[in-house]
Amino acid sequence: MTRATAQKLGLLGALYLSQGLPYGFFTQALPVMMRQSGRSLEQIGLASLLAIPWALKFVWAPQVDQHGSREFGLRKSWIVPLQIVTALVLATAGFLEPKTQFDGLFAIVLLVNALAATQDIATDGLAVDILDTQERGLANGLQVGGYRLGMVLGGGVILIFYSYLGWRTSFLCMAAAILLATVPIAFHREVPAPGAFEREAKSLHFLQLKGAWPLLALLFVFKFGESLASTMLRPFMTDHGLTLLDVGWMLGTVGFAAGLFGALLGGYLAGRLPRKQALIVCAIAQACTLASYVIVSLGLPGKLTLAAVVGAEHAGSGMATAALFTCMMDWCRPGHSGSDYTVQASTVVISTSTAAALSGWTAHQLGYTGNFALAFAMGLVALGAIFVRFPQGAPTER
Repeated sequence: MTRATAQKLGLLGALYLSQGLPYGFFTQALPVMMRQSGRSLEQIGLASLLAIPWALKFVWAPQVDQHGSREFGLRKSWIVPLQIVTALVLATAGFLEPKTQFDGLFAIVLLVNALAATQDIATDGLAVDILDTQERGLANGLQVGGYRLGMVLGGGVILIFYSYLGWRTSFLCMAAAILLATVPIAFHREVPAPGAFEREAKSLHFLQLKGAWPLLALLFVFKFGESLASTMLRPFMTDHGLTLLDVGWMLGTVGFAAGLFGALLGGYLAGRLPRKQALIVCAIAQACTLASYVIVSLGLPGKLTLAAVVGAEHAGSGMATAALFTCMMDWCRPGHSGSDYTVQASTVVISTSTAAALSGWTAHQLGYTGNFALAFAMGLVALGAIFVRFPQGAPTER
């Protein structure tokens, strides 16, 4: 690995980690806290709709893609201010009372998601611009790993130390970590990519390109089953007697190590194998981990068994995500990297958010086993969609 490649990976890793940090708290720690406070499975599932800015970010992505400062940098003009504002909002959240001010907390979650989703547009555009084709597999493995590290720190590790740190200190620590992660991009010298700052009024939106909709159909089903299962995993653990500390250690140690390994393996496969073949291998791994949820839910799982399932799920998910993100970079047009990638990423988020919102209802109606079985079935649908819908190249203008 060259020094230039290492610098790119370090820069992007810090930015994706700062996205995963608050998201990990809201998706992993908050559901456990809600369940312990007596909230229903339906309420926990519907709380996932607060991630809607991630689904809708394609609406304002073209503006982020084409507007910015030439002197400071097209991407930096968005990333640095958004990082600072996110840190300030998280610090403010530390002064809320979580047991009585859930409405205020939900507003904070929605705002932070909007800020992080906008930062993600600029960060994804920066990644596509600066990475060479042969660097994308490894970069996406580390990208997913960095994001998962942020999620583990914000979800698992915060749960471990929550009883010692308390609510306010936990949020102040997250704010400080995001400011620290801003340092590399603040000192990065951004070189404009070809097509940057151009206003191409006649260029088509990604949704108007030939082959775009079949591609989006593949993206929609790919992570649906995993989200359907993983959203109910935390309540499943809580209902089986695990404490906040138990869940924290399980997610913060086993989950992180397995997820990082899976992401790096998925990125390695995407760089070594043809993209379609790599995605098939990773989709099989993802489906197998969903099957393990079904098996473990049929009996009374012990902590060791649950830890093994969590590790398998994080590894399979990391593999699938890294391989998918690598393919998504290949499906972007030069000069439209931020907006093209964002449309694809938004489709994945719409899928996972829909699945997460429905998961509370399906778990209530079908039980945990039925919900996990449905998730496994969707994993098989995703595998079949690769054979039917995998594009041979990027969508083109008609």
